[in-house]
Amino acid sequence: MSRADSPFLRACRGQPTERVPVWFMRQAGRSLPEYRAARGEGSILDAVRRPELAAELTMQPVRRYGVDAAILFSDIVVPVAAVGFGVDVVPGRGPVVEAPLRSRADLARLRPLEPEEDVPYVIDTVRALVADLGDVPLIGFAGAPFTVASYLVEGGPSRQYTRTKVLMRAEPALWEALLDALADMALAFLRAQVGAGAAAVQLFDSWAGALSPDDYARTVLPASRKVLEGVADLGVPRIHFGVGTGELLGLMAGAGAEVVGVDWRVPLDEARRRLGPGVAVQGNLDPALCLAPWEVLSAEAQRVLERGGGTGHVFNLGHGVLPETDPDALSRLVELVHATPPAGAPRP
Repeated sequence: MSRADSPFLRACRGQPTERVPVWFMRQAGRSLPEYRAARGEGSILDAVRRPELAAELTMQPVRRYGVDAAILFSDIVVPVAAVGFGVDVVPGRGPVVEAPLRSRADLARLRPLEPEEDVPYVIDTVRALVADLGDVPLIGFAGAPFTVASYLVEGGPSRQYTRTKVLMRAEPALWEALLDALADMALAFLRAQVGAGAAAVQLFDSWAGALSPDDYARTVLPASRKVLEGVADLGVPRIHFGVGTGELLGLMAGAGAEVVGVDWRVPLDEARRRLGPGVAVQGNLDPALCLAPWEVLSAEAQRVLERGGGTGHVFNLGHGVLPETDPDALSRLVELVHATPPAGAPRP
């Protein structure tokens, strides 16, 4: 089997597969003892800047679980950190911005990303992984403009996104310029990863679910569409994912991705209805259930597989692997997914 004919890439393209492919968001992370041993302490950005380490951390879950795709060990704020905006990732908290964006003058700190100059370590990591992964495809990724903007405006993680929403409404021209700059950065970052050998890309709009459909359609969707359409000529599958986006799924489908990731709040058969024809789905087991007894976890996984419909379904969690997850539970989950014949529902 060639990499191009892998179950993961075939499912992304809506083609039949002998088994439902599976990978996990945050499959490389604190749930793995080998990750903790290799990674050590400090910011994730320090690890990302070390290609040999970043490649090893990417490979660990592929070796342990036998998943059908690897996802690059990186972070959504790598580009804005690389151009000197003043962002770090604080362990236990997440991205923190030293001087949050408050005015148009702050846009000057978001110069265009030049991947070969600004993030050569990411390109080196991708090249090394492509050489080592064999037939397993590598997923490159970037943060979507809205989600990255929310960190830059709020100064760190937020539950209410108050400053972000106020800026969006009170200063629409500044907001549009901010998202346009971040879209250009994400696009350059993704194109560099594909140029180095990534076989698919995922755009993480993790916090888009905080928005109403109207706000998303008017002020966020155009920037996400710019990113996804900007890599269309590269011929790799594009995945679009957000949390709490059940009311946005139809709009997200219009951004241009072949695959839309769905969190656990919307059953996959209903998600397909909202997305419309021609869109594959990814998801959507509740990550919390990976901590449940096996009989609970396996039963829910079977329900996800049934509702996923077989063709055009990439099995995943509805968000990232929780740090307290037992790796053995994920190993058993991969075995179950691979052993279960794809459901016979019509392809997307």
